[in-house]
Amino acid sequence: MSETIYVGADIGGTTIKIGICNEQGELLHTLEGPTESEKGADAIVNNLVKYAREVVEASSYEWGQVGGVGVGTAGFLDIPNGIIKFSNNLNVRDVPLKKLLEEKLQTIVKVNNDANVAALGEAWAGAGRGIDNCVCYTLGTGVGGGIIINGKIYEGFSGMAGELGHMAIVPDLEAIQCSCGMTGCLETVSSATGIIRMAKDAVERGDRTSLSLVPNIMAKEVIDAAKAGDEVAVRIVNRAAFYLGKSMAAVAIVVNPQRFIIGGGVAKAGDFLFDQIREVFKKYTPEQAKQGVEIVAATLGNNAGVVGAAGLILRSN
Repeated sequence: MSETIYVGADIGGTTIKIGICNEQGELLHTLEGPTESEKGADAIVNNLVKYAREVVEASSYEWGQVGGVGVGTAGFLDIPNGIIKFSNNLNVRDVPLKKLLEEKLQTIVKVNNDANVAALGEAWAGAGRGIDNCVCYTLGTGVGGGIIINGKIYEGFSGMAGELGHMAIVPDLEAIQCSCGMTGCLETVSSATGIIRMAKDAVERGDRTSLSLVPNIMAKEVIDAAKAGDEVAVRIVNRAAFYLGKSMAAVAIVVNPQRFIIGGGVAKAGDFLFDQIREVFKKYTPEQAKQGVEIVAATLGNNAGVVGAAGLILRSN
């Protein structure tokens, strides 16, 4: 019997990354191509179809071995029906992506949120391999998240489960408005955007910091300054870590995961950030909810979305 393979696609605003995985979650072949979202929904769908066929043709496998196609994308989704309700990244509305792809590719298609998909990738074949229950954070422009229970994505009633960046965890006296319209969201302090904002605020206040000499402050520069002992940068990174750790304490008593996995650009700070998160988590989590729980770095990098999308066929409801 020939081996079954699974195609995964990660749709970005400018690029579609696509790959094939086997049943163990091993990434066998990848390719990338332009999304061409400026040309509208038809162009995005046609490009997905084209790249899906091309990635199989470029491998040693045949289309008849494809067990399904999974797609991860940003935006507001009707996950059960595979409809993109609205995506700012792609500038599309009400696109029945699952239906259109199934008609064109003649195989099963599943669609999910990009953060959920990245979490599934890590759980299936990355830092969560062999772990049935884990929670993933992605620290980038925002704070993305995904919850894996019994090896599958937990989506919740309307698909909003795992929106960890929008936990209202910052006290009112410190809170600012988030891009989602709420105030006090984790994303406002623990994302790259939040770290940059806090650094710029400190410079504008006239705080004594080496960051005042940096013409275009990025999160990496704030973290590097903190590692070098800059007091203002240390305070900013401590704050980001504190609310991450405290959010994990809240998640732990609801979901009780065995492992928290942290990815994204900010996570490259390594143990300088992680050790602080672990200390806060230990302080605010009841003994039975923290016992044996690990907080680790993601391992798949930019491939997490492709692997997780392929995994939707095997490991989603």
